Amino acid sequence: MACSAATSMAALLSSNPKTFLSSKKSLSSQTIPLASSFSGKPVASRLPGSLSSRSSTSKRRSFVVRASELPLVGNTAPDFEAEAVFDQEFIKVKLSEYIGKKYVYTLLLPTGFHLCLPHCDRYEEFQKLNTEVLGVSIDSVFSHLAWVQTDRKSGGLGDLKYPLVSDVTKSISKSYGVLIPDQGIALRGLFIIDKEGVIQHSTINNLAIGRSVDETLRTLQALQYVQENPDEVCPAGWKPGEKSMKPDPKLSKQYFAAI
Repeated sequence: MACSAATSMAALLSSNPKTFLSSKKSLSSQTIPLASSFSGKPVASRLPGSLSSRSSTSKRRSFVVRASELPLVGNTAPDFEAEAVFDQEFIKVKLSEYIGKKYVYTLLLPTGFHLCLPHCDRYEEFQKLNTEVLGVSIDSVFSHLAWVQTDRKSGGLGDLKYPLVSDVTKSISKSYGVLIPDQGIALRGLFIIDKEGVIQHSTINNLAIGRSVDETLRTLQALQYVQENPDEVCPAGWKPGEKSMKPDPKLSKQYFAAI
């Protein structure tokens, strides 16, 4: 069968190569330029055609991704506006209102959202990093209100220090890729959005797996460091005060020689 397929392909090329080339060009693809500085700036855009060659006017590398949608990381975070509960009151929350002012740590939760308590207990640490925390659940604001009015010892949340957004239409969960449509619930999603509104980090866990606040804070600190030092990158497990690395084959030797 492999011989037959090869013969058919050869016949197609020999009989009408223009037709083959034309159909090949019609394949949709997405070219995602990568900033050579690793600065944490937006990296993705829709470009038709094949791999772009490096020109004298551009210092950006690119590779071809064939996918139905662009990845969320490196792209502008989907905006949303929805009702939320904060300080036991109903308020409106709009993601874009934070853009240009703060980083945003968006925590998407399934219906049982009691595992967001560790983030509440360490809210001040996010504040010190100029970061706002937004919890998002597919429950209604009335359900959220009942949870925050219930003491922790009784299984509730108590007073949260950040807004708890109601995604009762499930549109937020869908746009962030955490919705399980046939079950109508959301996976545990975590998204770090920079001040330009670009998603710089995301993790999605299955329903039974919680998240690490320590790792989230470390990742946030690493993101802010490389955005302030665009000619450097943070190696695995990097923490503030530790050595960073130059994204260069020669200059990176300084880092490896020091560890």
